[in-house]
Amino acid sequence: MKQNTEKRKGVAPHPKGLRAKRQAFYDVQTLLGDLPRQRDMLLEFLHLVQDEFHCLSESHLVAVAHELGLSFAEVYEVATFYAHFDVIKDNQSAPPLTVRVCDSLTCEMSGAKKLLESLAKNSSDKFRVVRAPCMGRCDRAPVAEVHRNHITEATAKSVSTAISKGQTAPKIPDARLFEAYEKDGGYALLRDCLNGGRSPDELIETLEGSQLKGMGGAGFPAGTKWKIVRKEPGPRLVTVNADEGEPGTFKDRFYLDSDPHRFLEGTLIAAWAVEASDVYIYLRDEYPGILELLKQEIAKLEAAELITTRIHLRRGAGAYICGEESAMMESIEGKRGLPRHRPPYVATVGLFGRPTLNHNVETLHWVRDVVEKGADWFADQGRNGGKGLRSYSVSGRVAEPGVKLAPAGITMNELLAEYCGGMAKGHKFKAYLPGGASGGILPASLADIPLDFGALEEHGCFIGSAAVMVLSDKDNIRDAVLNLMHFFADESCGQCTPCRTGTEKAVKLLEGKKLDRPLMTELCATMADASICGLGQAAGNPILCMMKHFKEDFA
Repeated sequence: MKQNTEKRKGVAPHPKGLRAKRQAFYDVQTLLGDLPRQRDMLLEFLHLVQDEFHCLSESHLVAVAHELGLSFAEVYEVATFYAHFDVIKDNQSAPPLTVRVCDSLTCEMSGAKKLLESLAKNSSDKFRVVRAPCMGRCDRAPVAEVHRNHITEATAKSVSTAISKGQTAPKIPDARLFEAYEKDGGYALLRDCLNGGRSPDELIETLEGSQLKGMGGAGFPAGTKWKIVRKEPGPRLVTVNADEGEPGTFKDRFYLDSDPHRFLEGTLIAAWAVEASDVYIYLRDEYPGILELLKQEIAKLEAAELITTRIHLRRGAGAYICGEESAMMESIEGKRGLPRHRPPYVATVGLFGRPTLNHNVETLHWVRDVVEKGADWFADQGRNGGKGLRSYSVSGRVAEPGVKLAPAGITMNELLAEYCGGMAKGHKFKAYLPGGASGGILPASLADIPLDFGALEEHGCFIGSAAVMVLSDKDNIRDAVLNLMHFFADESCGQCTPCRTGTEKAVKLLEGKKLDRPLMTELCATMADASICGLGQAAGNPILCMMKHFKEDFA
């Protein structure tokens, strides 16, 4: 029998039985324009639809799937994985203006709960209020986001004013632009490399001598990483992890906000050294102003003929797990951000299965200075056995929070006294997190330990990305740990059972009246031993530190 192929009026072609509004296909085709219909563009396509309509309707998802030749299920699972995509049914209306209030530890200490409650009471059909994880502005907590406009040291009044005045666009950072950077000697080193004045082996030797390490958290020597990737067969790639989602971390934002070309020059030099064909910069969606800034400045580099590789800017979409390098690469490829099993490591089998050099922003920020000033200049900057300089993101109960450029190996007491102006007025130093949410918690009595790789591990902590959060006598450690565990439970990708159920179980145990120490200890050990990636492996660190050092706060 001949199949009836007549289309119903107002209904467009649909894959696998799904029906979609014809207008959705026109919408998507218009938004995508001449962009290549490649699978790895899926997240960017979803962003374009979300930006335009403030949501992702089922019909629009069907249309995106059609454009990429994917099934609806493939597109739907990606869209629903990321927190910044609002997926709705066709019979639902788009969410109103969204106001996000950060509820991570430093913001909670600064009154985020009251701000969230106050805004929620006054919400209407014109805007909705939702809680959100760290937005990378912990030094000016609490933080709220009105659509794409971030409001620091936020109050109900300042947020309401932004809503009433329609102040929803991102702020472009007041950074040092290409012209000023070049005038101060910028890109002379890159030009020297491109013109044959330097060799990759020379640069790698300098980096190794400087002992510059990866500043994203793992601390792997940068020069060694360049050497490993360079030995792999081409084509090779470079990825930049600018998705710093660890609560308390904002150093990469600081450098991108103020001096983006120092980072860009380091990136291009790294790509030249490993002979990479393409560079992928994966940027936090919480940094929309920086995205526009980078687009503007990269265009200037292209006009100046300083780019010999292709640079791709890709936006994250609200997933802490994508700070893990393999999960980030899955996301760039247009998939859910699920960490890969290792080995193989990304240096040999990375993005698109190619050898990949992956760095965070701060590591690349240092490349020019290390090469121009020499390995000894950088290595000699350390203190207490540390090597080099580190950018400490300091927030919490200190008089002067912010990014502190200090010698690697400085102690918490030294950092507090010399760089932070001491404690905030009326607060007594009680505890600190040396490495963000997953780096553990130490009491003030242990504030003379060097803040460096390898120095904190014997105490159940690590430096990670150097996100230092300071607590005072006015803070309850159990409440702080509960905040961190809520974060881990929300951000678990769900791929492995120990992390997925373990973080949720930890929250329930912490919410109980009496803490079951043996059960909690066993739970933390299971997560550490059996989780696929660092999220689950390190999630129990704050709990174990609390039970060891702060018995008075949970007894």
